[in-house]
Amino acid sequence: MRIGFIGLGAMGWHMAGHLTQLDATVMVWNRTQHKAEAHAMQFGSLAVELEQLVQADLIFSCLPTSAEVEAVIAAYPPRSGSVWIDCTSGVPASAQQLSRHLKQHGVDFLDAPVSGQTIGAEKGTLTVMIGGERTAFERAQPIIQAFAGLIEHVGDSGAGFAVKAVNNILMAANLWALSEGMSVLKAHAVHLDAALACINHSSGKSTMSETIMPQKILSRGFHKTFALNLLQKDIGIAIDLIKAVGQPADVLHCVQQMYSEMDLERATQVDFSAAIQTLEQRNQLLLDLA
Repeated sequence: MRIGFIGLGAMGWHMAGHLTQLDATVMVWNRTQHKAEAHAMQFGSLAVELEQLVQADLIFSCLPTSAEVEAVIAAYPPRSGSVWIDCTSGVPASAQQLSRHLKQHGVDFLDAPVSGQTIGAEKGTLTVMIGGERTAFERAQPIIQAFAGLIEHVGDSGAGFAVKAVNNILMAANLWALSEGMSVLKAHAVHLDAALACINHSSGKSTMSETIMPQKILSRGFHKTFALNLLQKDIGIAIDLIKAVGQPADVLHCVQQMYSEMDLERATQVDFSAAIQTLEQRNQLLLDLA
């Protein structure tokens, strides 16, 4: 079996690394060739050009947006009989269009975004939410298992991207609400580390309270693992889904407004957790342990 992997960013690097543990030839490509060569050196993959990679049996892509995936497929169409598995946090309508287009050429397309942060990619415990035809899903599932802790087929083409967008806007809502609550506690001279310990053993806990708040915000590290502009993009996808069905979603619309306060140029440079700095500036109060 030949497996191709396009995009060796913070997530794709580890995901492709896990695939090399399978009984298969794993070909990798990255926009910067030296990174593909470094991956080959570390994991035993093969750094190749896209013309060769798209001849694989299963092709993974993990790129910033659906636009990049569409451009690659247009320039380097995969061979008939293959399955394209897009792990980008993409646009549902794009997945539906690509699925229809590729099906005409004998290629199956699955939208298969992942969640679990870079630690999940490193450990091979990612959650993978997949949209597309079940037969293609069943063919790809044993391969995806190499980097997954949970794999769910959530519906037809576009469903995986839809679940990922809603998941990320909920994550953003959790982080902002937690940060507002912690700011109130700080203003009342509560010890934030002790308060967070209580929250994490009570009903208010979340992944944001257990990991992001202590590791990135209270530590003042804000180390970049997921750029804020990519979260802003995912929030926008979720809002478009809401608008398409005309349902009220007052809280989620507020989330979009709060996370769009930082301009795009700055947002590309910082971690998503740095969005909370706008809240700190507004309250003139840092969420630190001082």
